[in-house]
Amino acid sequence: MELLGYFCLFFVGLVLGILGSGGSILAVPILVYLFSLDVVLASAYSLFIVGISSLVGSVLKYKAQLVNLKAGLIFGIPSILSIFLMRKWMVPALPEMIMQMGTFKLTKNTFILGIFALLLIFASLNMILGKPLNNTTNGKASIIPLVVFGLLSGLVTGLVGVGGGFLIIPVLGFITKIPLKTAIGTTLLIVASNSLIGFLGDLLNYSIHWDFLLLITGLAVTGIYIGSRLSIGLPALSLQRSLGWFSLTIGAVIVIKEFIIPG
Repeated sequence: MELLGYFCLFFVGLVLGILGSGGSILAVPILVYLFSLDVVLASAYSLFIVGISSLVGSVLKYKAQLVNLKAGLIFGIPSILSIFLMRKWMVPALPEMIMQMGTFKLTKNTFILGIFALLLIFASLNMILGKPLNNTTNGKASIIPLVVFGLLSGLVTGLVGVGGGFLIIPVLGFITKIPLKTAIGTTLLIVASNSLIGFLGDLLNYSIHWDFLLLITGLAVTGIYIGSRLSIGLPALSLQRSLGWFSLTIGAVIVIKEFIIPG
């Protein structure tokens, strides 16, 4: 199982390099089910793995002129602030039992995952059925839309804990007209900053097994290096559709697991 886990973590990096998102969604279940880590510790490790991998990926994309630094900063700073507010005060304030009607129970975890799944499905349908994202080389980064959607994205990411890339890429592509491949590179930069800042907070709460963590992070970094190289030659529309189907699959799995066949 651990050998399979090592391969899957390489795949996490590969997905990040090609699609610019999906790292946390994949890394947490891999660490929990294949390495038998506690889910809380797994989420902390995931932040480091995805943060370092995304940072390496953003450097590669920047060298290929596929990162919009202005958009990344304007979007990323309010996103980080709203993530902090959500994780510090709003998420802990949610009751463990949101609602109960007869035998139906809506817990905090199910509520959060349900919102996340709906957002994934909505974003995926836009990517699959919507018009192709802008393929020009110089999308304009309007300040107000970036700040507003940065705040909203941070609130959602802070609530669900994962999935920032799935939300950021459609926003950068559809709302601010940044080209898809530039949106992916810029998203990696934003995800790297969000994840590593989140991991710094976890350092105070958990004992980190650095040998193991650095080993599996190295595998993910190798994957993102290869994935970034592969994505350069792929058509933008193929990347858009692939990201859409990948998002739809994950959203559907969450809905089935949490609401149709829970437990």
